[in-house]
Amino acid sequence: MAFFKITQIRSAIGLPKKTTGVLKALGLRKRMATVFHPVSPQVAGQIMAIKELVAVSEVEQALTKSEMRANRRPDPGYYIETPASEAFDARI
Repeated sequence: MAFFKITQIRSAIGLPKKTTGVLKALGLRKRMATVFHPVSPQVAGQIMAIKELVAVSEVEQALTKSEMRANRRPDPGYYIETPASEAFDARI
């Protein structure tokens, strides 16, 4: 089953209440918030009403909050290419 991945890019400050109502109906409250909704004509119509404010992509499966957080997290730790003692000996 396909899903829409909807991310709010722009703020709704100063926009009509109809527009902010569509954002609330989709579950978007803050900038850079992401929600997943199943592909349907109803959701597509809501997206068209706020297309200037959001970024939309179609994905195969919805991610949970913990999965999205794990995708943003960098690799733990770091990699040492050469030990410090070898680098020091090479300069002498």
